[in-house]
Formats: sequence, C-alpha cells, structure tokens
Amino acid sequence: MKLVFKILFLFLIFSLSSCGVSKSIKDVPDVSSYNLNIPEREKVSDTSFTTENGYLTKNKFGQWELYVAGDPYQIGLNTGSLTKELFEKQEHAFLSKVDELVPSKFKQSLLRKMLAWYNRKMYLHVPEEYKAEILGLSKYAGDDYDYVADDYLRMLYFHSAHDIGHALQDLMLVGCSSFAAWGDKTEDGKLIIGRNFDFYAGDDFAKDKIISFVKPTKGYNFMSVTWAGMIGVVSGMNNQGLTVTINAGKSDIPWVAKTPISILTREILQYASNIEEAIAIAKKRQVFVSESILVGSAKDNKAVTIEVSPKNFGVYEVENSNQLICSNHFQSEAYANDEKNNKHKAESHSQYRYERMEELLNETPKITPELAVDILRNKKGLQNKTIGFGNEKALNQLLAHHGIVFKPEAGLVWVSANPYQLGEFVAYNLNTIFSEGPENKQAIPLNNKELTIEKDPFQYTQAYSNYETYRILSREVSKAINNDDHLDPNILNKLKNSNPEYWKAYYLIGIYHYEKKYYRAALNAFEIAKTKEITTVPDQEHIDLYIKKIKRKLNE
Repeated sequence: MKLVFKILFLFLIFSLSSCGVSKSIKDVPDVSSYNLNIPEREKVSDTSFTTENGYLTKNKFGQWELYVAGDPYQIGLNTGSLTKELFEKQEHAFLSKVDELVPSKFKQSLLRKMLAWYNRKMYLHVPEEYKAEILGLSKYAGDDYDYVADDYLRMLYFHSAHDIGHALQDLMLVGCSSFAAWGDKTEDGKLIIGRNFDFYAGDDFAKDKIISFVKPTKGYNFMSVTWAGMIGVVSGMNNQGLTVTINAGKSDIPWVAKTPISILTREILQYASNIEEAIAIAKKRQVFVSESILVGSAKDNKAVTIEVSPKNFGVYEVENSNQLICSNHFQSEAYANDEKNNKHKAESHSQYRYERMEELLNETPKITPELAVDILRNKKGLQNKTIGFGNEKALNQLLAHHGIVFKPEAGLVWVSANPYQLGEFVAYNLNTIFSEGPENKQAIPLNNKELTIEKDPFQYTQAYSNYETYRILSREVSKAINNDDHLDPNILNKLKNSNPEYWKAYYLIGIYHYEKKYYRAALNAFEIAKTKEITTVPDQEHIDLYIKKIKRKLNE
C-alpha cells in the first residue's frame, strides 16, 4: 500500500507541470462589477452580529440563523464577516485530523499539490457568480490551514469534499433517506417532504449548523441548512415553493473534480421555480459523482428525483402514486441496467431503508409535518424489529447532521436541533422572513415558536445514555485494535451491554480477540454478531471470513 501511495505522489508531482493546474491555481473571479464595500460588523451580543446587509444570531435551540442580501460578492463578504469565528471552528473540526495524519511538512506540501491537481478543472465548472461569493467568503478565512491551499482555493476545494465523502460512502460517511407525499397521502392534499441528511464528519462538525436565508439580487430568495464556509445546498427551499435535497448514489472514486453537487443544487434552488426548470439546469452541468436530487415543487404539487452521474442522466417520476421514496440507489429507467447501481442496491442498506420508509408511509394514511418528523426519528428496522442503535439500516441512525421537513405551498420548513434528529424541529416561514427582512437592524430569531415540533423524549432515556456510552467505547476499542493495546475485559463487556442488539459491538469485540489470538472468544463474538441485523452483504461476508479462518486455526 505504501508503494502505491509513493507512485501516486510521483505521478501527481509530474502532473503539476501541466498548464491545467497552473490555470486553476491562478484563476480568480472578476468582481469589479459588484459592490466592493467591505461590510462593518456590529456585535450585539456574544451570539448576535449584524452588518448593513445581514445578521447572524443563535436561537434558543442552539441553531445559528443567518440572513444575508445583495450581489454575489456582497453575499460572500457579509456571510464571511458574520460567520468568521464559526468558519474557523468548522475548518478546525474538518481539517485538524490532517495535522494528525500528515504531521510532516514535506507530506503536507505534497498534499497541497495533490489537491491542486485533483481540483484542476473545478474552476471551469463552477458558475462565476458562485466563485465571486466564495471569494468574498475567503476574505475572512484564517491562516492555520494555508498549507492546504490559499484562502480562496481552499474554500473552493471544500465544496468538492462533500462529493468525495459521497464517493467514499463505503466508509459510511453517508446514508441519507428522503420521502415526499401529496394528494390523498397528506392531510390537506398538499406536498410534504421529509429527509435525513446523514453526512457524518465528526461530532464537532454538526454542532454549529446554520439555517441560512439568502436574498440575492438575481434569482429567487431561498433558505438552506448549511455550515460555515459552505455556499452550496444540501437541503433547501426557495420562495417559489421549490425544494432540493440530495442523496448519494454509488460512485467510483472520481479522478477530477467538476461541478460539485451542492453547487448544482444551489443553482437549481436559486433559479428554478418548478420541476421542468430544475431538470433543465441539472442537464447543463457536468458532475463527478452519482447523486439523486429529490426536487419538490409547490407549483406542480409533486416531487421527482433527478438522477445524475458523470456518464448518465435520468428522471424518476412515480406513476399512479402520490408518494416518492429516495434512499441511495437510482430508480429511473436510465439506470435500469447499471451494474454498479444494481450491485449497490443488492448489497448495501439502501434498499432496506427504502422498504422501511415504504412500510412507515403505508402505516400512516395521511402525512402531516408532525408525522413526517416521527418517520425521520424512527430507530427500528423492518416490521419494527430492534436492530441496535446506530444501525445504518434504520432511518434514524443517530448520526445525522440534520433532519428537515418541508411544506412548500405554505412556505414552511422545520429543521432539527441537536442532538441528531432528537431535538426540536424548529419552524421557519419563508414568506414572513423574506417580506420583513433584516431592515430593522436587529438580530432577532427568525423561527416560528408556535409551529415548532417538540423534541423526542428518547434523548432522556437510559437507552440513549447507553448509546452515547457505546459510541465512546467503540472508539476506544477501535483505537486499541489499531494500536495493538490491551483493554480491561470490563470495557468489552460494557461495550456490548451498552448496545446489545447492534451487530457491530460484537464485531469489534471479535476483532479485538482475534488480533490478541484469543480465537475461542473471537469466534463466540462473531457468531453472536451473525444473529443480529448486519448492515451490508460485505459486512456479512467479512464476518463469515473471520469465522472460517478461526475454525481453521482451531482445527474445527
């Protein structure tokens, strides 16, 4: 493996001489036509700030609410000024591991060159207005990670990081679930959409989520759930009642970045008012990973999924049904014979979650926002089977960055507060927010208290406390395995007792014992793991392989 990396680094170094890398590094958007005034930030309190064209405040649920208006460069400048400290925390949460994994200055230099090579064509596939916005943001970037790339390039590169996380979904970075219902499937016949964004990049990464409201000079006003430094959209709705959410598909590891999915969905949200317009925008961009974009439309009173990949394009629309379900595999005719998609559907947890959503929707004749939240919070498997907390076959995997529910025609959206989807689903009314705006120059909360959906009482149970213990212990055991450390047997007992129905607890115990050559104990742990709901076919095969190897060692 080390030899492979050495060859790759040599290849990258030689590649850097290409003019494509040079052009991408030197490319800076022209902002001369925009308002170049630097916004002055006024501190109202430790958690509230204002500028001439925006404000940021932290609500009582722990969410940050951001409102900005103006041309692309001004949106970037105002956002950067208001969220500077949040971005520094977010960047540290995201990149601090790099310092641990790559402490060598020489290797950090190679990393910088590798990123430049990998992202050498991204600048050609990001609209100029979004590059201008990113440039404005970058004026407020810190200096701690300049070795990764210069401020502007680093912030541009961050927008491909999400796509790489999706491409590497076998590392369990993502497992998003979403659904839409309308017509006779909802209480009033109007469209309702629910989704869990299960993108995990560490606990700290999800702590400072931002509910962003943007009023651009061109296009439609929109909201999205985001984080500091991110202008793309993973979940959002505009003032025309058009929504976008993204679900990863199975991708090869891409070798060159093009249009990040979140930039494509930002463009759809800002410039489309119905499904037809959203499809037209999606068709004109080249992406570099596979993704399902669930688009809901108040004007059409229905939802579809736009399925994009580097070499294919499809649109999935349900027939004779008023509900649409989306997990992490494609459903349109364009991908019917796609071997990678079909293999992923058969071997991953995507089809299982799809069937679970179908099951819960069938049990709920008329969807309301409150019932949509209940579905997103569901922690059990098919037929209400207990499958262990944190199992990726559950809709609520207890790791989500956020859960969100849309009621597009009414301009309403509900966003989960921490932890995971268990906190309140805080309500926002886009019609009120964009009609009133920040002109009063007060950083007041934007949420609607009367419509907020109550928190999940599960977070106050012993089961939840045990799950949090499991998360801590599982990391401790994994670290011991990697470092060949010895553990007190009580830690292994606490691990399994803290999450007794989760297969992975027994799997970790099995690996630990196997590495210590305690083969009988390892075999016992793996055989218990096999009695639980194992997440994927490869996981099952991996355990079977260990059992086979152990029995051979024990002459059984």
